[in-house]
Amino acid sequence: MAHRPVSLLAPRGSVAADDLREGIDALLADHDGAVPLEFPAEVLAAAEEAAGRDAAADGADRRDLTDVPFVTLDPASSTDLDQAMHLERTAEGYRVLYAIADVPFFVDLDGVIDHEARRRGETLYLPDRRIPLHPEVLSEGVASLLPEQTAPAFVWELTLDERGEVVGIGIERALVRSVAKLGYDQVQQELDAGQGHPMMVLLQEIGDLRTALEAERGGASLNVPEQEVVAEEDHVRLTWRSMNPIEDANAQLSLMTGMAAASLMLEHGAGILRTMPPAEQRAVDRFRRQSEVLGVPWREGVEYGEFLRSLDWREPTHLALLNHATSLFRGASYAAFTRPEEAPEDPVQAAIAAPYAHTTAPLRRLVDRFVLLVCLDHAQGRSPSQELLAALGEIPEAMQSTGAQAGNLERAARELVETAALVAWQDETFDATVIERREASEGNGSGAPLRVEVQLTDPPVTAWVPMDAEVGTVVRVRLETVDVPARRAVFVAADESSAADAEAPGGEDGAGS
Repeated sequence: MAHRPVSLLAPRGSVAADDLREGIDALLADHDGAVPLEFPAEVLAAAEEAAGRDAAADGADRRDLTDVPFVTLDPASSTDLDQAMHLERTAEGYRVLYAIADVPFFVDLDGVIDHEARRRGETLYLPDRRIPLHPEVLSEGVASLLPEQTAPAFVWELTLDERGEVVGIGIERALVRSVAKLGYDQVQQELDAGQGHPMMVLLQEIGDLRTALEAERGGASLNVPEQEVVAEEDHVRLTWRSMNPIEDANAQLSLMTGMAAASLMLEHGAGILRTMPPAEQRAVDRFRRQSEVLGVPWREGVEYGEFLRSLDWREPTHLALLNHATSLFRGASYAAFTRPEEAPEDPVQAAIAAPYAHTTAPLRRLVDRFVLLVCLDHAQGRSPSQELLAALGEIPEAMQSTGAQAGNLERAARELVETAALVAWQDETFDATVIERREASEGNGSGAPLRVEVQLTDPPVTAWVPMDAEVGTVVRVRLETVDVPARRAVFVAADESSAADAEAPGGEDGAGS
């Protein structure tokens, strides 16, 4: 079952939290060289110089929108704020002003900060820290859309009709000033109490319309909760955290902007798309058969996005299906093109069911900076510079290679957190849902035994267990041993006293997600 990286909410003073930090320090040491940790001195010096630039006097055709009351919406602890919004109702529908941090103002194309960002690819989020894409003087300082700070931004102006369809697209450089930094949980609590910020009420309304349009297009997403780590006395505990409805609405705003960016780039023949091919027919057929076997049939004529939205991860059979649905979301990549004939033959991102580009997180993701620049040129009737066009072709490979390295480190950190949290549960017995079953290996007799993968709800981890059971059923398993340094936890059937040696979490027999 797919999870986002866990977040550590355990304060210092919690023994297990300190142990986790030491373990992640060791992981980072093991990955030294593969994942850049510290910024070179020349990059930090260049960032300090760039931080002193005055966007109001840079000579660019930059509009002053500091009188517009933008607000940001992020996790409460965030300081690298990429987006700010101002939403209005109009006679015909809605007007969305979506300000995106103007990172290119501070990061010169082909300069030392640009080269370092290409080496990093994206901000890396680990349970207790983040490794930023840009030096913090930029990403959490002058380039961030912090409240009461005048900052340069790219401002998308999207005109929506009464159904939430985009009927007008514009983008320009501007100066903006956020008036409030809003946090997801607090905003949701206020909305639930009927006392929501007016902008958030409108965001939820627009988000609901965009979600309905996504369903009409046949778009889909896996709506599963994320893992969260909290402190409990002298240890840490893994829990589920479900997305707030306002987070889904906020995501729809970002998706809408990415679709607008893709539309501009395809129309003008240059840019970078985020692509995903349609699911292979054999994967679709297999998933349909699994839904029949589990008694939750995916009926003919129902789009798979609609079907996935009907599943509730709290139901064991639904949980198993959501795990198998990941086979329908494979092959995501980036496609750069500098002439219309180079554009992908099928530019649709299958999960979104529309062409799409990453454009709303330039502080945290490399590719967005280039998408913003090329979209600005297209919208204002200019041809992108040769320097920018030449850079477009290099970005997909940079994103691919850095993403793989970051993914390996994030998985290792997640496994470390999971095993550390599981220490408190050693020898306990749990209910778990079977989400996969594998037959015993044939051959020399020393292969893996018949085993099933199970998903625990509390704690929220998966594990391979030597036993037999049908997918979608609930079984009892016992946590036999935990080895935190090895990132390995061994579960056995509750009525068994021993188990075969287990691999690390994420392997064939270990606990992991």
